[in-house]
Amino acid sequence: MNKKTYNSELRCLQLQLIKLQRWIVDQQKQVIVVFEGRDAAGKGGTIKRISGVLNPRVCKIAALAKPTERERSQWYFQRYVQHFPSAGEMVLFDRSWYNRAGVERVMGFCSPDEVQEFLEACPDFEKMIINSGITLIKYWFSVSAREQEKRFQARIDDPAKSWKISPMDLKSRACWSAYSEAKDEMFEYTDTTESPWNVVPADKKQTARLNCIHHLLSSIPYTDLPPMFTELPPRPDESYLRRSPMLEQTFVPQIYS
Repeated sequence: MNKKTYNSELRCLQLQLIKLQRWIVDQQKQVIVVFEGRDAAGKGGTIKRISGVLNPRVCKIAALAKPTERERSQWYFQRYVQHFPSAGEMVLFDRSWYNRAGVERVMGFCSPDEVQEFLEACPDFEKMIINSGITLIKYWFSVSAREQEKRFQARIDDPAKSWKISPMDLKSRACWSAYSEAKDEMFEYTDTTESPWNVVPADKKQTARLNCIHHLLSSIPYTDLPPMFTELPPRPDESYLRRSPMLEQTFVPQIYS
């Protein structure tokens, strides 16, 4: 796909996302979208293309850091629940409670018993979410070892992307098989009829983004509401106002013009 075609298709999908946003607010819906997958699979880029055209008060991103000591003592799902949407909101989870079945398991941050407890509890947890009226959609971004290696190297080579790679990412390179096994078992337990995983082939970033957004739009039965505004109202007469002299204000230096 050439860049012109990609940008055109993305523009069309983003206009539909805006319609979806208006419908969520109008109908006071609650939507959760979970983005999971290997490091450098393209989750963040897709989230950026979704959220970039939406109101951040409506479309929120939950990208949690490692748990604090207090959070470690809580019920495992507790710190995620507090980021759930209220009425008229959509939350995009850039990684989620599935950390326990992936990163935490492979890197040894939790015990085998804790992993098993999570795998058995997660389907019931998600059933509770759905039964409460929340729309839950889960995506797994699938990337090959060769493409992941290529993207890691690009992050190292590009100063603007260097923040995207972490020591944990480098450790994950040596654990490819362990992550594969963890993912397969996670799917066995959590790829349910009520809450299925939607796998996004992600070796091609652009098509992965378009396919994911298209699927998201097709998964929610939103309707196209009439526009809120069709023209600007007349401005009031402000000729009587007396403004302070502009010379008294401090302006940003005009380095570029």
